[in-house]
Amino acid sequence: MERLTPQEENVMLHVWQLNECAIKDVVERMEEPRQPYTTVASIFNNLENKGYLTKRRFGNVKVYKPKITESAYKKHFLSDVVKSYFDNSYKELVSFFAKEQKISADDLQEIVRLIENSQR
Repeated sequence: MERLTPQEENVMLHVWQLNECAIKDVVERMEEPRQPYTTVASIFNNLENKGYLTKRRFGNVKVYKPKITESAYKKHFLSDVVKSYFDNSYKELVSFFAKEQKISADDLQEIVRLIENSQR
């Protein structure tokens, strides 16, 4: 799976939310200042070439669907981050965020609850 650029990730976030869309649907959802339609169309083309989107035609309109789920993308690249920066340890990842005060004690308790519930 090829890594996405920040612009490609931004477009994919919209596509994942919509599940099926035309380019104009994504352009309309973008924050101001919006990217020009032609720029977004180029990003869609790149995403299709990278294997992230499938396309079909309805008359003159191209409709796109994600070929890779958001969950699969997150899992793949988070695994790479954990492997590269945290010695392949999710414990080290969580510890890093706790030390940097990016995660609260309540958040940690919720994570523990989620882990316990998933092991039942």
